[in-house]
Amino acid sequence: MNDSPSDARPREAPADDAASGPGQTLVRYASLVKLSHTVFGLPFTLASGILAHRAAVAGLGDGVGMTWLKLVWIVVAFTGARTTAMGFNRIVDRKIDAANPRTATRELPAGAISLRAAAVLTTLAAALFVGAAAALGPVALALSPLCLVVICGYSLFKRFSWTAHLILGVALALGPAGAWVAVTGGLEGFVLPGVMMVAVGSWVAGFDVIYSLQDAEFDAEAGLHSIPVAFGVRGSLWLSGVLHLITAGALVALHLLAGLGLAHLVGLALVVAILAYEHSIVRPTDLSRIDKAFFDLNGWISVAYLAAILIDVLILA
Repeated sequence: MNDSPSDARPREAPADDAASGPGQTLVRYASLVKLSHTVFGLPFTLASGILAHRAAVAGLGDGVGMTWLKLVWIVVAFTGARTTAMGFNRIVDRKIDAANPRTATRELPAGAISLRAAAVLTTLAAALFVGAAAALGPVALALSPLCLVVICGYSLFKRFSWTAHLILGVALALGPAGAWVAVTGGLEGFVLPGVMMVAVGSWVAGFDVIYSLQDAEFDAEAGLHSIPVAFGVRGSLWLSGVLHLITAGALVALHLLAGLGLAHLVGLALVVAILAYEHSIVRPTDLSRIDKAFFDLNGWISVAYLAAILIDVLILA
């Protein structure tokens, strides 16, 4: 493809987004921010919240632990933060997306949602996140601006560094940290969510490397940076495997440090097995199942891990 991202011009949005009905408009907004991908990060955030509850009940922090109201605010904060990150990403990448055949049909380059509407949604989501952080306590509120910088900043990294995948991992890893702070009221005992952050960050970065293989040729032509551009297909799959080995090691460390039981061990083994399968179906000579590896398998990883923590800490304890 010869056009550079800066030469691409997204088509104008329809004058009346509501013409097709409010239901279809909501579907467009949900698609814009990939609401379905919440399944990746939210379960690990809730898993950290469960561990924080156990620690709080045992005397850490205010000793109250998780309440239904805190749970609601944690979900609201996570959703607001993730919507902010995705909305910002779609806005700053709209010309790049328009130039890439794989992403040209996304809502902004296709004109299904106007740039102004996307900016309003992103701003409101950021305000919602900060408001939820304020409801969760002064420490959460104080850390919220830094979180916004990280979760939005990752979108810019591919313009100058292949480490963008790692920054995305850090952004998603903030979820477990935030849940711990929300439930305990501070950073005391942070080693447990810290280890979970390593697990989540390396897991997300690893599968994002695999997913970005689809755009390696376009990224190279457009002057964008990524691990596939820098290291090729084989190097990328190798680095993704290393990252997922770090994931497995971090989850084992968490198991030992938190003194978790059989249910968590079973969940951990299932996560490792799914990761191994993910790498077995994406090969240098066959990238046809990247979508399955990205969404289906990683969705099961997060749900299975939350179930393991829930059973181990709240049901079998």
